[in-house]
Order: sequence, then structure tokens, then C-alpha cells
Amino acid sequence: MRASFSTALTISMAVALGCGMAPSQPGAGGAASPPRFELSTSCMACHNGLVTPSGEDISFGPAWRASMMANSARDPYWHAAVRREVIDHPTARAAIEDECSKCHMPMAHVQTRAAGGKQTVFDHVPRAAGPSPAADPFALDGVSCSLCHQISSERLGERASFTGGFVIGGTGAAARPMYGPYEVDRGHLRVMESAVGAQPTTAPHVQRSELCATCHTLYTHALDDAGKVIGELPEQVPYEEWLHSEFRTTRSCQACHMPAVEAPTAIASVLGPPRREVSRHDFRGANFFVLGMLAVYRAELGVVATPLELDAAVTRTRAFLRERAARVTIARVDRAGGRLTAEVVVENLAGHKLPTAYPSRRAWLRVTVQDGGGTVVFASGQLAPTGEITGNDNDRDATRFEPHHAEIRSADEVQIYESILGGPDGEVTTGLLTAVTYLKDNRVLPRGFDKRTAPPEVAVHGAALGDPDFGAGEDRVRYVIDLGDAPGPFTVDAELWYQPIGFRWATNLRDYDAVETRRFVRYYEAQAPGSSALLAGARARAE
Repeated sequence: MRASFSTALTISMAVALGCGMAPSQPGAGGAASPPRFELSTSCMACHNGLVTPSGEDISFGPAWRASMMANSARDPYWHAAVRREVIDHPTARAAIEDECSKCHMPMAHVQTRAAGGKQTVFDHVPRAAGPSPAADPFALDGVSCSLCHQISSERLGERASFTGGFVIGGTGAAARPMYGPYEVDRGHLRVMESAVGAQPTTAPHVQRSELCATCHTLYTHALDDAGKVIGELPEQVPYEEWLHSEFRTTRSCQACHMPAVEAPTAIASVLGPPRREVSRHDFRGANFFVLGMLAVYRAELGVVATPLELDAAVTRTRAFLRERAARVTIARVDRAGGRLTAEVVVENLAGHKLPTAYPSRRAWLRVTVQDGGGTVVFASGQLAPTGEITGNDNDRDATRFEPHHAEIRSADEVQIYESILGGPDGEVTTGLLTAVTYLKDNRVLPRGFDKRTAPPEVAVHGAALGDPDFGAGEDRVRYVIDLGDAPGPFTVDAELWYQPIGFRWATNLRDYDAVETRRFVRYYEAQAPGSSALLAGARARAE
């Protein structure tokens, strides 16, 4: 008992004196109310200094603070996107900022709503050099430890839980539950209660995909010029894609994006036995591009993570994409006369569409053929330093888009796996609150996904729906190339490339004159040469 009390006292003092004890949160009319959450610095007092038996440092704090989760409120692309929507729909500004803060500033949103207000965005995001002096620390803490570990199991998996519809548990007078997957003994319960006023509570739901789905399943409502709702769009639905795949019975979101440590490892730096299958808290995703921006412009954006931590996150993300996203093979390559025919197969290794989530993301095939002398005689899908894909109709003209191809015969054709949004009159748009439908969605399907029975929110759109070679887990594309008089043997290279933010999604922001949009376009133009990542590739020869 003495050891538990002494440790609790030490932790309490450390938290209060410099480890981020949460301030009170202003409520309606300026009245202060007790915060419902803890800032991440409070959690780091005990959950850093974690090392596996093999010597790997898995400290939760440094891993998390270099993630997109930690920087959700500092994301410069999100700032620009929200500003664009507010400019497009000025009468709905308050509702747009409140809605968009649900998942990018969730702790502040919950506390502001509890006080009877609506959460703002631009009062907290950096304008020139660092965040506003009046910025709420709970807003800037992004998707923090306390947020995820206080989400209860109530209505998880239901439609009401999506689009930030999570329910925070324990908001009464009793100690707040802090949900986790492990049993915690009485002594350790008292440590956390003393330190931060929270009670560790065993809750298996924190390892279920339905928890992630609360913010990673988003439905947006299209608005007309008067701010009236005219339609609904499943903006990003990786959870529902997962439900329609074979992964729903074999692997959760956390299994891939928070991979577990194999050997038993301590989850706290003070007391506590080693635990089995401890989840890493680096939240491996696909947005290496914005992570790179956070590293380069960290002073402007008020980023807390160190350059070394951010560089490690970028490297880890690129490696995750190469290892876990896709496989490319050349199933057949033939040469007959002056013509070469190759069949390229793209296999999706993920448990959702590839790419998934925010519709700015795209993957595409870059296929080149070289003759016996090393001269390139065919190239489809080349990337320009500006971030444009050569031959892509949408990059050349904002009103058009590249169709899905079953067969490619021209260098001006390119197979791009993407979702293209359509407005109420069928026009191509990158405005989330303008879009009412998808004009194209040929993102590569996960294994077990049946496009014929898929519900509307995850449906295939466009020519891919009728392509018999586009189906569960893969797409097959036939390349028919006129070789002319070029000498053999010929080498065929097929590579799958990926961009978190496609050229059109970035450059359309040039039309909006605001601090946030100008800033992001400046960042994008400077970083565009590094906007893509190689996911997979294959090589074959034809004599």
C-alpha cells in the first residue's frame, strides 16, 4: 500500500508541476467548467520510457505526437479545405466549423457542446507564425489519448456513431473511466485516480474496428447557395468497405494500424507487469505527404513533435505502404510481330479499398517499355514535378476526368484508381459540400468484396462496374503497345504509385483567397516533387 501511495503522490506532483495538468475549459458565457479530458502531456508522465525486450522504444507519447492523429488540428490541408467550404457556403459557416471539429478537434468540440456552444476552427489554428494566443489546448491536442480511451461502447457500429457520433463515458461525478484492454489491479487503479482523476476500466471495445469507425466513417451533406441540404455523400467509409470484405472476420483496423508487439512489454513506466500484445501507438496510415509538411513547416504550424520524430514517421509510413498496401505482377507478356501485349495485375492487400478514405487520394499504374538498347518506346502514367500525372484528363482539365480502362493502347491513357465527385448538375468537383454523388470510383477492392452486392455507400461507379477483370481483391489491365521497328528484347516495368493529395485537389484551392488556402498551395508547390510513393512493382521481358 505504501508503494502505491508513494508512486501516486510522485505522479500527481509531476503532472501538476510540469506534465500538462489540464486547465479548466471555458463554458457558455465564459464560465469555467471542469475539463472532461486530460491533455496528452498528462498521460506521457507514465506512458513514456517503454521498451520491448528486443530494445525497441514504443513509448506512446513520442510515437503518437508524430502521427496524423496528434496533428489533426494542425493539418494545413484540413485548414485549407475547411476554409474553402466556408467560402463556398458562407451562410453555413458556424455549422461547417462545428461539424469539421468533431473529429479534428474532438475534445474541444465535446466540451464546447457540453457548455451549450458550437466549436470554432479558425480561432485555434495557426494564422501566421504559430497558433493564436487564445487557442484552446484541448483543440490543438487533436485526437488525443484521453479522447480515444474515454469513448464508451454505447452505439458503436451503429449509423448514429459515425461522423464523430462517439459517446464519452463517465461524465458524472464519479471518476472518469479510462477504457483499455487489460485488467488493472486495485493498486494501479489508485495510481491513475490520484494522478489524473480517471479510473482504468477493462473494455475490449477499444480494440474493435467500430471504435475507429466513429471518425473514419463520414457522411457529408451537400448544400445549395442558401445553405439548404440537397444531398448526402459517403465521403469516406473505410469501415464499411472493411465490413464488405473478408477482413471483417480476420483482422481489425487496429491490427494493421496499431500493430502489436510480439513479446510481453510494460505499458507504463511505473509499476505494472509486462502485457501481451501491446499495441504500438504510432497509428500507421498513408499520409506521408502531410507528415512531411509538418516536419518542414513545424514552426509555422506550432507542431510539438521533433523533426527526428516526424522524419521517422514519414519513413515508417512509406515502409508501411510498400509492405502492406499492394502487390503488382505481370501475368503475361507476349510479342507478336510489331506488337507487345502485357497483362498487369494489381492486388489489394488492405482490408478496404485502395486507396481509401479522403477522396483526394489516388493510386495509378506507371508502365514503361524499353527496347533492347534501353530506349523507352512506351510510357503511361509518368509523374511531373508539379504532381501532375501525364495523360490524366482531370489534371489537364478540372471539368473532366480519366475513365477506368480495361485496356490501354496509348501513352495518353493511364489507369488511375480514384474517386471522382459529382455536383448536383453532374459537374466534376472537389468541393465536399457541393458533391452529391460519385462519377467514378474504381479504387481497387479488398479481398472478399462483391461489387454486385455492395451497398450504395461503398459501390463501384463508372466503367469499372462492368469490367469483368475488376473484382474482389484485384484489377487486371491489358496493355497493347505498337513497337514499330524498335529492336528487342523488350523490358516491361509496371509500378503502382500513390499520392495522398492529387494535383487537382491541391491546385483547385488557388481560386480561394485566404490565409489557409494560400499557405497550403505554397506548401504543396514546394513539396510536390515528393508527393508520391511507390507501392509495388514488377518487371518482365519479351524476346
